[in-house]
Amino acid sequence: MKFSQYDPGQFYDELYEGTGQPRPGSKLLLRKFASLPEGELKKRQQAAERVILNMGMTFGVYGSNDGHEQIFPFDIVPRIVEPPDWTHIESGLRQRLRALNLFIDDVYHEQKILKDGVIPSELIYSSKGFLNACWGLKPPRGIWCHIAGIDLVRIGDGRYYVLEDNMRCPSGVAYVLEARQVMKRTFPELFDAYRVRPVDDYPSHLQDTLRYLSDLPDPTVVMLTPGMFNSAYYEHSLLAQKMGVELVEANDLAVIDGYVHMRTTKGSQRVDVIYRRINDNYLDPLAFRPDSTLGVPGLMDVYQKGRVALVNAPGTGVADDKAIYAYVPKIINYYLAEEPILPNVQTYLCSERQDRAYVLEHLDQLVVKATNEAGGYGMLIGPQSSKQERDEYATRIEADPRNYIAQPTLALSRVPTLVDDHLEGRHVDLRPYVLYGREIYVLPGGMTRVALRKGSLVVNSSQGGGNKDTWVLS
Repeated sequence: MKFSQYDPGQFYDELYEGTGQPRPGSKLLLRKFASLPEGELKKRQQAAERVILNMGMTFGVYGSNDGHEQIFPFDIVPRIVEPPDWTHIESGLRQRLRALNLFIDDVYHEQKILKDGVIPSELIYSSKGFLNACWGLKPPRGIWCHIAGIDLVRIGDGRYYVLEDNMRCPSGVAYVLEARQVMKRTFPELFDAYRVRPVDDYPSHLQDTLRYLSDLPDPTVVMLTPGMFNSAYYEHSLLAQKMGVELVEANDLAVIDGYVHMRTTKGSQRVDVIYRRINDNYLDPLAFRPDSTLGVPGLMDVYQKGRVALVNAPGTGVADDKAIYAYVPKIINYYLAEEPILPNVQTYLCSERQDRAYVLEHLDQLVVKATNEAGGYGMLIGPQSSKQERDEYATRIEADPRNYIAQPTLALSRVPTLVDDHLEGRHVDLRPYVLYGREIYVLPGGMTRVALRKGSLVVNSSQGGGNKDTWVLS
């Protein structure tokens, strides 16, 4: 395999500075790859895929015709993050999570940021993530978002930008943990040579974060899942198993005498902390959707009385809204009196007349996103769209401008990716995971999502993307 012929093209490449010029942190890796016998890298890729199959590392695709579960696509060429880059990312994520927690708390209490005119009130009240039932809520320890997955991109200037904030039920961390196990089996000699920061202790950090929310010395923690047909069920079961906590569904829980109890073979047991992987609207049929069979009747009443902790707190989704994302630099400035360490991507709000006019005129150049969709759904990539698709989006935007934002089409950084028997550049983003408990912990690395289709900018697994291991060097 001719690594010297790999062409990074006009994009920022995470492993190469130029044709045949590895970046300092990737020299050892690429030297190792180059020393392998012909066809060996492909053999190791196939071996890694067999390991993934045996692990049962799957994800669900809603509406797919070829069966629900699919093996998570994985590429064995890792992404490497140098220590100075990681220090910068870590401090930026800590700053962002602190500010967003202060913002959520303010929105459900004094609303100073609205009274001071920093964010338009109508943007908050029209957000699907803003819940009247959470008005005046005081979550344990004053923390609303305990677990965040914040999507970063790197573009031509080499800087990291925040693409979006996932503050409700961010998924994907299981694939980070499993990808590392796969890589350790596939390239044990590289882990001996490289000082890669570990990710294996994430479950214990997560458990500490959950236990911190209770005043009891030995609280009962459970993980609440919608069930085995949920697209992230693999992750729910893996995390519960690694933390040594019960994985429960709604019918395993009940409110008895003002507390949440879990049914067990030895009778009922009081539950103190619930890591819920169920959307707000389905949590409690008495407080939200009355038709929900996934939630626990009376749960919100127990929560409001401080007798159970919910992670993340209901109502956190107001900070997840892609229109409110545009204001995060102002939010950081307002609550912390600091400039953002990690900048936002330029964003046009279709709810604002001037922005909307610009977006409608430049649909062929922009990426349009629905403000409350996730997983790559509800998105138009202008340069790769047809006139008919653009016309459809123009109609949608004019009918419901609040529901859409637009951003420039970014030249996402690339990482060499194994295609048949050679390397080609594929676009990536990065989702680091942040825990907010006694202090703020950032998992060293996170999920590098890769657009496996040539030329594609969509990294979501539901849209043909895959996963790479992310090596933060120490």
